[in-house]
Amino acid sequence: MEYNRLNAVKEVQNKLYDDNTIYDLAELYKVFGDSTRTKILISLEISPLCVDDIALCLNMTKSAVSHQLRILRQAKLVKPDKRGKEVYYSLDDEHVSSIIECGLDHIKEGK
Repeated sequence: MEYNRLNAVKEVQNKLYDDNTIYDLAELYKVFGDSTRTKILISLEISPLCVDDIALCLNMTKSAVSHQLRILRQAKLVKPDKRGKEVYYSLDDEHVSSIIECGLDHIKEGK
């Protein structure tokens, strides 16, 4: 079948997401654009951790970890789980893990 520019443009226009959805997607990827937050997400993919443990694993201050976790919570990428006096964080759902794994697969593919 021959390429038809008009049909291609119409198809894209019909299937393109609305501006709000595109904006939300771009904002999600901005959160992943920070290597510290990505390290935290990968750490939480391995195991749920409290702020103290994340700070130890990543050689960061608790304050810095808390700041990043606040951003990750706002983006609905991590969720808290209060256990006694401690709050443990984990990935919000399997989609977060899929995003991480898909990105890593893409990076490994080019090597």
